[in-house]
Amino acid sequence: MKKIGCVLICLLVVSLWSCKEEQETASVNATATPENTNENTSASNQTSSKQSQDKKAKPRSQDFKDYWYSGEAEITSYTLKQSRYGEMREGDAVLIFVTEDFLPQEQVKADQKSNDNIPVLKLNSTKNFVTGIYPYSIMQSTFYPVSDDQHALKVTSSIQEWCGQVYAQLNNKDQFNVKTHSYFASEGDQQLRLPKAALENELFVQMRVNPFDIKVGDYPMIPSFEYLQLKHKEFKAYEAQVKIETVLGTRLLCEVVYPELKRTLRIIAEKDFPHKIISWNETYPDGDKEMTTSATLKKQLKTSYWLQNRNVHRVLRDSLQL
Repeated sequence: MKKIGCVLICLLVVSLWSCKEEQETASVNATATPENTNENTSASNQTSSKQSQDKKAKPRSQDFKDYWYSGEAEITSYTLKQSRYGEMREGDAVLIFVTEDFLPQEQVKADQKSNDNIPVLKLNSTKNFVTGIYPYSIMQSTFYPVSDDQHALKVTSSIQEWCGQVYAQLNNKDQFNVKTHSYFASEGDQQLRLPKAALENELFVQMRVNPFDIKVGDYPMIPSFEYLQLKHKEFKAYEAQVKIETVLGTRLLCEVVYPELKRTLRIIAEKDFPHKIISWNETYPDGDKEMTTSATLKKQLKTSYWLQNRNVHRVLRDSLQL
């Protein structure tokens, strides 16, 4: 009986010690807290800094805070000329930039304020155009930390047209966890684990956060999800050649060339803050010829659009020429 009692006591001590270790581990993890949306970012409080690109968290300027934390989103409309099935299609593109708090583990928008939230600059990018009798609707979302110290935390993409729909989602974990869903039998439902690499989707947000910090040179990059889905390309990183240069004195050109894909992306933005995106275009083979899809700025509006969902607010679409 004495031996049994000793064994039970030992088990109890081990159990208590394990619980203590778990609590201490959770406590250590909980202390890594990001900035609130109105405070300076600290490199020591980024919960996901272990997933970083070996970059230090950067405090944002007062101009950045005044512009992006004003309680409004920036909505910009563009004239779209989209190549599809070897022909040019006219349509509209819209970029919606807005800051919000992001849950680091669940990787969704936070419903409540918390020191554990990660501030992100979110980009919702939409395209609408028509091919013959049927319409296309494309939307991509990119959630990029304003601390600019790691890859996008999440990227999603969906395409709808009368034949069906496709969807893809990337979650930035220990690796890139990617799920894709398609109505094509050759693609179907897939779950992928990819090595971390630069993301073309995050380039548009990096241009707004700090274009001068975009890495230049030759390195692997995962092309935009929209392109991979429309052209039925494998979800992976392709070798890319990236450069940033000043053009026309007041504007920046970000150019990405994918030799294997024979594709080139060019983004033009203002050199000065807030680095408004003026236009972008991408050239690639479509059918039996090289085609160029382009988007050129029409109008811009800063407003809290989520509060403007009444019929009386429809007039605001006119101000965006939509």
